[in-house]
Amino acid sequence: MACDACVRAVTSALEGLDGVQSAWVSLHDKQATVTYDPAKVKTPQMAEAVAEEGYEASPRA
Repeated sequence: MACDACVRAVTSALEGLDGVQSAWVSLHDKQATVTYDPAKVKTPQMAEAVAEEGYEASPRA
């Protein structure tokens, strides 16, 4: 990610998933903190949504 538009795209991709309650994306840290319902959405789905926007995602606990 290189700009505020990148942050908005990643945030929107994550928050558009059913089960994601909120996503906070940091341009400086190049990380996202996501609050989600694991019964509805899994981290691979989140990584795929981010990848569809053209960004890399490496899920971690």
